[in-house]
Amino acid sequence: TVKGDVHDIGKNIVGVVLQCNNFEVIDLGVMVSCETILQQAREHEVDVIGLSGLITPSLEEMAHIAREMEREGMKIPLIIGGATTSKAHTAVKIDPGYSGPVVWVKDASRAVGVVQSLISEDLKGEFVSALKEEYRQVREQHAGRSAQTRWLTLEQARANRERVDWQRYQPPAPQQKGIHRFDDFDLEKIVRYIDWTPFFHAWELRGSYPKILQDSEQGEEARKLFSDAQQMLQRIVGEKWLRASAVAAILPANTVGHDDVEIYADESRDRSIATFHFLRQQRERAAGQANLCLADFIAPKESGKADWLGLFAVTAGHGVSARVAQFEAAHDDYNAILLKALADRLAEAFAELLHEKIRREIWGYAPDERLDNDALIEERYRGIRPAPGYPACPEHTEKGILWELLGVEKSSGISLTEHFAMRPAASVSGFCFSHPQARYFTVGKITREQVQEYARRKGISLAEAERWLAPNLGYTPE
Repeated sequence: TVKGDVHDIGKNIVGVVLQCNNFEVIDLGVMVSCETILQQAREHEVDVIGLSGLITPSLEEMAHIAREMEREGMKIPLIIGGATTSKAHTAVKIDPGYSGPVVWVKDASRAVGVVQSLISEDLKGEFVSALKEEYRQVREQHAGRSAQTRWLTLEQARANRERVDWQRYQPPAPQQKGIHRFDDFDLEKIVRYIDWTPFFHAWELRGSYPKILQDSEQGEEARKLFSDAQQMLQRIVGEKWLRASAVAAILPANTVGHDDVEIYADESRDRSIATFHFLRQQRERAAGQANLCLADFIAPKESGKADWLGLFAVTAGHGVSARVAQFEAAHDDYNAILLKALADRLAEAFAELLHEKIRREIWGYAPDERLDNDALIEERYRGIRPAPGYPACPEHTEKGILWELLGVEKSSGISLTEHFAMRPAASVSGFCFSHPQARYFTVGKITREQVQEYARRKGISLAEAERWLAPNLGYTPE
């Protein structure tokens, strides 16, 4: 897993699958620098280098590694995988930087065939030339689509923002003020909030729970996995393998200058203590559709309405590393991966539980809400909880502001890497918006104009803004 990233479930599954097919795998772990990867590759005279990552800054790190391999005259095939990776990104951003073979591997089941093709004297030539041609075509299609994109100026996009009648709307004030800390939270209370569908996806079993248990092709495997997960979950809870902690607050806030949300020291709102910077959709929208920005859902300062923004961070990952190390020492890869996958589910479930607690008690704007787990998974409640680094607010460094405001590391033990991944990996953080019109959306690609303005608002250079926003750039940086 590349520098600044801590996620390795998918990578570990690929490693196990390759080892089961008689490949020797040298696993360098997580947060591995480019220098270490290339040095170890030379030292062990490897046939293939595999890079993995989950967070968007890892995409830029992978492109950097490919360019370094080219600079050093390497020819070792490079395979790319992980949740944010794609064929398009590999073809457009990584492949052009390296003359050696670069292959995006969609999932673990395809890794064996790809690696066999890359090391086979008979297959390699044809496989690589076909791949280079395929990626060339992907780049052409990408360039064609980009040329056809109709952009709005930032001024036009802002003019087409979400329409909210602030004069008729009264934002709800929080019932419980201050910062709320939850340490060693009861895991048993978290378990019933688990969404099992992504758990099966982590193991590359596609389908939704509980239907997948009866699936004609995958059902047997899914039932076995689910049974193992239930047994481990009982031990996690009963023997306190993991510790869950969280921190949350509903803070006085207002939108300023279109796309930023100012946080105030207290209800007098005289002193701003932080500003969150959000991004706005810039592609031309269909008639009647707004160009959204999360700031649209917080009352503008000039409206005279007091509003609030919720912030939270949760983890269910304290204790994972020590227990995983025990499994790995016993060469029990399956249970090591199973524990990490369950910790991830518990963290997401804890975020779901905490968001419900915020709506019903802490913010208290929905005290009578009564939803079962299916309704929670389908988000049939008022408000949203978007996370920095995800489609509605794709830029990860905003997490740093949230960390400072809540004292996250001190109160819940969750730290941020240099690329703003959370450690432990089984952690979730985000914002809570209460407005009934608030909804999830994807910012998508944006123009240089917005990136320049964003850099100015954040007080960083254009180059740095482009680095953090690399997947969202609707243009090629100079």
